[in-house]
Amino acid sequence: MIDRRTLAASTAALFAPRVLRAQGVTEITVHYAQPVIYKESYDAIAAEFAKREPNIRINWVTTPNYEEGMQLVLRQQATNQTIDLSYQAFNRLRLFAERGIAQDLLPMLRASGDYAAEGYSPNMLALAHFGGMQAGLAYAASNPIMYYNADLVRRAGGNPDAMPTSWDGIIELAKKIEALGNGIEGMWYSWPGDDWMFSALLFGYGGRMLTEDERDVAFTGPEGLNALKLLDRMVKEGGMPNLTRDAAQQAFAAGRMGMTFWTTAAVRGTIQQVGRNFELRTGPMPIIDAERGRLPTGGAAGMLITKDAAKREAAWKFLRFSTSAEGTALMARNTGYVPTNQLAIDQDRYLGEFYRANPLFQAATRQASLMIPWYAFPGANSVRVTQTMVDQQARIVEQSATPEQVLADMGREVRRLLPRPRG
Repeated sequence: MIDRRTLAASTAALFAPRVLRAQGVTEITVHYAQPVIYKESYDAIAAEFAKREPNIRINWVTTPNYEEGMQLVLRQQATNQTIDLSYQAFNRLRLFAERGIAQDLLPMLRASGDYAAEGYSPNMLALAHFGGMQAGLAYAASNPIMYYNADLVRRAGGNPDAMPTSWDGIIELAKKIEALGNGIEGMWYSWPGDDWMFSALLFGYGGRMLTEDERDVAFTGPEGLNALKLLDRMVKEGGMPNLTRDAAQQAFAAGRMGMTFWTTAAVRGTIQQVGRNFELRTGPMPIIDAERGRLPTGGAAGMLITKDAAKREAAWKFLRFSTSAEGTALMARNTGYVPTNQLAIDQDRYLGEFYRANPLFQAATRQASLMIPWYAFPGANSVRVTQTMVDQQARIVEQSATPEQVLADMGREVRRLLPRPRG
């Protein structure tokens, strides 16, 4: 279901490119997904944006998730009902770049001045660089973290100040928490929805999704098998229940689950859900391979679509403000995502005091050195590829297939959906 809101908004002239300036009020349509996570951050940014120039009006369009957001933009492109600016998941930008929907933002960045000095670092730009072009500007970045109920950990004989740093230790602790009885679950690992949390385990073992030439799958090696075996152990040994993401979040917030593993983006929402039910803590993901292990970078980037001169200028101004040091600091405070502007990271005046006062937000920043881009599958079947992977992992959670069977089937199905080599 799509929600629409209208806010008056504008930004400072220093973010404006040297193009035709709109006369009077300019209306733009801006889309973003997952309002349950993002709404507060966009509201805060729009409020500041509105103070600078009241002549840009934003018509908001939201979708429940990234996949529906992607389909919405594709449908509107086909009917010429174009959204002007869309914040899409990093792993979907490639499709828009390959289809010529996303515009290359590098020329606009260059025209606006010294963008590196404004915090647009090469590492952050790389998160939204696909198809040989700067398909977007990173708005929010995340990595998977651990949320845990310190009260249940203590009751089970654990130490919330010294949580296990390996999956062996986590699974052992989950057993003890589940043994408390009375409907209490030990742990839950977020697997439904997309391939992101699978890649967290695959990358944790040092694996990769496809071969370097992207002509074949690479996850069918030992790293992929180990990742699925670990998921299997979570179910068999850790007692992980087969729950949807919403159901797991509700169980955790109600104090009926010891540990959950999901995106840092949910920190703000989890704090609000938990309230005073128990002592909430966060921590880093358990280490798998200390040398080769990495974590996928989730999150979204703003993608400029409109080619209308006035709307393009207005949308560009909002995109630049939302990804500026000030904008990304507002985003971080209102979500839990890692800042995507280097100035907001480096300069204490933006978020230093916030992180000192809010330790629950620090887990993701402690893992920033392990972050690599969320892999974007090539070709028109990228959504079907990720859904195939989710469906196959469900067989492990349901205990209807072994990791070996799932890996073989997943490899075969994904291979069939990859683009065929030319010639």
